[in-house]
Amino acid sequence: MPQKLLILQSMWAMERRRPDGLEWPLDEKVSMIRAAGFDGANLTFRSFEYAKEITDRLKADNLVWIADCFPASVDDLRTVIGYVEKLGALHINVLPLVRPYTLAEAIPYVEGWRRLSRESGIPVLIETHRNEMTTDLIFTLHLLDAFPDLQLTGDLSHLVVAREFQYPILEETHRWMHRILDSCWALQGRVASREQIQVQIAFPQHKHWVDLFLAWWDYGIRSWRRRAPKDATLTFLCELGPKEYAMTGADGFELSDRWQESLLMKGLIRDLWNKIEAEEGARAAQARP
Repeated sequence: MPQKLLILQSMWAMERRRPDGLEWPLDEKVSMIRAAGFDGANLTFRSFEYAKEITDRLKADNLVWIADCFPASVDDLRTVIGYVEKLGALHINVLPLVRPYTLAEAIPYVEGWRRLSRESGIPVLIETHRNEMTTDLIFTLHLLDAFPDLQLTGDLSHLVVAREFQYPILEETHRWMHRILDSCWALQGRVASREQIQVQIAFPQHKHWVDLFLAWWDYGIRSWRRRAPKDATLTFLCELGPKEYAMTGADGFELSDRWQESLLMKGLIRDLWNKIEAEEGARAAQARP
């Protein structure tokens, strides 16, 4: 079986948080995700009851899911692993809710989470995310120095904002980001600028940032395809969050339609994957005698 791509929609991104209080019920959210052609969703495993309600609904529509968690200790992950052993998940996405001052302080957490992953057989990826262990690009690179085989979930938007990359992006910065992407085993979709964590991807004034992220995702997908087994699955999560991630006007309503932007992002990533697959297929055909 060839490598494949699964594109997921974030359950958090389905929250509207409008001033009028209008929210989609769970059934409608899941029906929208399925009808739009997403392969599944991610959700925070904050409690067993909460996770079971949503995963049961996703399973009813033959959708897959990723388990997010915010452990502040090694044992916090043990609890979530217990949930996943009962409910399933493609992998666990760890957003480390610890902020070590030194690399030496970070190592016991990473070693503990990796040990629990090995013991359970459940893949555990560590996400690049602000205000957490991986808040800083350079600190995360030092983590990779200590753990060269560390598996990351790449949300590049946090790294851009945290270090306020200047545009055009410096070659040194590209090298750093490529090193992050070479350790990514899952990708998340949000476009940032140096000042904003989430810009509107359909607005023409943000095109240069969209193009930048598409180029990084292109690199990340190609890197993953070289590293991953021939029958492996890559997940790409569309994660356009509600306010305060989404920018709002004076009336409190968002400046763009995030659901439509999620559909646009899904199409861009599917087209990118198809282009890469076609190019690699053409090269393989030319190489055959």
